[in-house]
Amino acid sequence: QVQLVESGGGLVQAGDSLRLSCAASGRTFILTGMGWFRQAPGKERELVASRRRSDATYYSESVKGRFTISRDNAKNTVYLQMNSLKPEDTAVYYCAARNSGGEYEYWGQGTQVTVSS
Repeated sequence: QVQLVESGGGLVQAGDSLRLSCAASGRTFILTGMGWFRQAPGKERELVASRRRSDATYYSESVKGRFTISRDNAKNTVYLQMNSLKPEDTAVYYCAARNSGGEYEYWGQGTQVTVSS
C-alpha cells in the first residue's frame, strides 16, 4: 500500500504563487509516476500535471507555463509550484500515484486552493 498526504493549499489573490506538496509513504518503490489533479465545483476532475519515473512531464494547456511539477526522491515528495494563479485555478487539488500498470491507483485526501480576483 501507498499513502499520500497533500499540503500547501490556501486562499491567495490572483497573480500570487503557491506550492503544493505530496508526501508519499509505504511501498513507494512500486510507483511509476505521480500526478496532480484538480476538481472545481460542478466540474469533472482533470489532470493538470504529471511526472513519470523517467522524468517525462505533462501539463494541461490551462496551466502550461505557470505550473511546475517536481520531486525530491530523498523525501519521497512531489511538488506542484503554481505561479500567476488565476481565479479559474480555484479547486480541490489531489495528488495521485501510478501503479506498476500505469493507472492512478493511490490518491491523497485533497487540498483546497482558492484564488480571489
